[in-house]
Amino acid sequence: MMYAIVDIETTGGYASAHGITEIAVFIHDGARVVKRFETLINPQQDIPRYITALTGISNEMVEDAPLFDEIADKLFELLEGTVFVAHNVNFDYSFIRHHLKQSGYDLTSKKLCTVRLGRRVFPGLPSYSLGNLCRSLKIDIEHRHRAGGDAKATVKLFEFMLAQGAQAHIDQMLRKTSAEQWLPLNLDKAFIDKLPGRPGVYYFHNNKDKIIYVGKAVNLKKRVSSHFTQNDPDPKRQNFIRNVYKISYKQCATELEAIVLESTEIKRLWPRYNKSQKQPAQRFALYSFEDNRGYLRLAIDKKKKNLPSLYNFNLLHEGLVMLRKMVDEFELNAKLCFLDKTPFSQAEQQELDPPPLYNSKFNKAIDSLTASLPTFALVDEGIREGEKLCLLVERGNFWGMGYIPESFSLASTAELKHLLNPYADNDYIRNSIYSFAEANPDKKIVLSH
Repeated sequence: MMYAIVDIETTGGYASAHGITEIAVFIHDGARVVKRFETLINPQQDIPRYITALTGISNEMVEDAPLFDEIADKLFELLEGTVFVAHNVNFDYSFIRHHLKQSGYDLTSKKLCTVRLGRRVFPGLPSYSLGNLCRSLKIDIEHRHRAGGDAKATVKLFEFMLAQGAQAHIDQMLRKTSAEQWLPLNLDKAFIDKLPGRPGVYYFHNNKDKIIYVGKAVNLKKRVSSHFTQNDPDPKRQNFIRNVYKISYKQCATELEAIVLESTEIKRLWPRYNKSQKQPAQRFALYSFEDNRGYLRLAIDKKKKNLPSLYNFNLLHEGLVMLRKMVDEFELNAKLCFLDKTPFSQAEQQELDPPPLYNSKFNKAIDSLTASLPTFALVDEGIREGEKLCLLVERGNFWGMGYIPESFSLASTAELKHLLNPYADNDYIRNSIYSFAEANPDKKIVLSH
């Protein structure tokens, strides 16, 4: 097995936006270095001052250096068929693969990270950065933060680890089934190993244990793994991946339960890297009240937390269309429903039905609305034996979900609510539930209010 031990210097942290200023490659056969390649590279963009201060590489130094495209064929020939080795391998590999692709070459090497290997061979050290790890192991580094110096130090580190029995770890890490090649630097493989191949919601945590992303999955292990197996050089994507230090999850019985829980958790936690479902929905509701003359009236207003409503909706237009239909069908007064907000004229006052007659029409309209709003439960398999997953829709709105005993007799909502947890309703959840109910009519049970 041949290893290509690589180090690069760059103009910044992301392959899609920055260039390579220097590269060093040591081809190693597992016993010694058999070939070496090292060169400065003209990145065709300015090198920031802080990078020059760190590496010593200036714009003047790379002015006459070859372009990456000019060394791409030689570099690809060196790397193809080898194991790509680097300290924090995903950084170097993402840059080289991206720039090789721009030059017409598709690099598909196996990867080996000496940070992750170091944690296995020398567990319990305070730091696994190249400088600190070499200091702990008394390995000298010459020309720190230069590609040649850091690559040579990585060679010494690699050989020292081989001498300490690292080959067994390397063989395990290079297996196709191993996650070691693609996992983020700071994420322990144990978090992936614990994930079940079941539906659920997963949480990515940063180094301070704060949740920065929430997602849903039909298969938790496959979905979470897919976040890290893509070689996307986009800066936002790379920054997101680097911030993942821990994964937690909640297993669900079905994908629908995961959809509801994910939406609820995004609204509750407001994770940094979630974009969809974070727009605050302006909710409205239809309310009824009796005025000082004894008339029952309808009004649309913003949803009030502790005020019972007849119906909830997210779009004001949706409510106005429904209210206009009720006014026309049951001969309600547009002004008593605030569809017409001009004051009553004396003639209009005299033409109004007396309260008892008008209120009877009002009550017929409300009864018709209530009858048209479905109340039903969706019942599906639970996680454990003897239980069922249940989601409740009451008067057209999602009320909540939870697990009920398999023997529980569904008859009315009152008894069911004692067993379920209430959840906030929104369009996304409601549409998902209605779509599921339409596709799975055998799992829908109509209930009395």
